[in-house]
Amino acid sequence: MLENKCIIITGASRGIGAAAARLFASHGATVIVSARRQSSLAPIVEGISAAGGKAVAVAGDITEEQTSARLVETALAVTGRLDGAFNNAAILGEACSLPTITNESWHETIATNLTAAFYAAKHQVPAMQANGGGAIVFTSSFVGHCTGIQGMGAYAASKAGLVGLARVLAAEKGRDGIRVNALLPGGTDTDMAPQGPEARSWVNGLHALGRMAQPEEIAQAAAFLLSDQASFVTGTAFLADGGNTSFKA
Repeated sequence: MLENKCIIITGASRGIGAAAARLFASHGATVIVSARRQSSLAPIVEGISAAGGKAVAVAGDITEEQTSARLVETALAVTGRLDGAFNNAAILGEACSLPTITNESWHETIATNLTAAFYAAKHQVPAMQANGGGAIVFTSSFVGHCTGIQGMGAYAASKAGLVGLARVLAAEKGRDGIRVNALLPGGTDTDMAPQGPEARSWVNGLHALGRMAQPEEIAQAAAFLLSDQASFVTGTAFLADGGNTSFKA
């Protein structure tokens, strides 16, 4: 599915990003994985290498533009090309009513979830143009696109912004052979998900399937969007939400 492709993955030390790194590598991709700390990426790279895959770690803060530049430079140095990017890193931010969100928390959430995606695309697009095309996937969310959840104003705004960013980039770069999509997972069983039994039961109940996704299931959707199997898919808000948007309990 992803044989001989070079793909950047941010937020790759855990959850959906880590699952994607392992999956993409198992399908033949060279993955350039990123997170804040090298120590958190080491087990991912070691596991991929032990399974016969190819992975290179680049630690850095995605809210700093130089990190996006370094990721692209590494991809080009390792393989001579950049075929895809899964811009997945995110934070939930402060969980409280909008008037009580601090300015610092608002700016941190927007910087991590939305501005960092702008930095990523700014450097990824020219490399893909030089390569004759490629695919970019942003991890958005059903929150802010289909559903409003109390206490998640900054998160919802940042994730909804990614859908707009994806659509504009798709319109601008389609004739260069670059596809851009936003992937909208439903609730996913990661450490960002609610952990208490009552909260988890509530999140499970938001979905027609009656459960949250496993990270590997969302990684499969990302792999499709990055692969040639999705060659006519661009500019979409691609839902992998377990029936969240079509289900009312």
